[in-house]
Amino acid sequence: MSEPTVAEATESIYASLQANNADIDAHIATLKAALAREGLKQAVFNPTRLVQNNRSGRKLMQAYFRQRGVSVSFSE
Repeated sequence: MSEPTVAEATESIYASLQANNADIDAHIATLKAALAREGLKQAVFNPTRLVQNNRSGRKLMQAYFRQRGVSVSFSE
């Protein structure tokens, strides 16, 4: 079984966010490992797919992910 890519890890995070943050910490750890494997510095999320697509929600997400060692940015 291959390791998940950044895109697959990002999709699992979107699904977790839709499911009231179920297993979010495990998905963040998977994303962090995928970013390291692919040599990327930050994860990029589409804000229209977030449950709380407002400034407060995005900042909260960035802070939560940063505490777990993942830098987050948002696509336009």
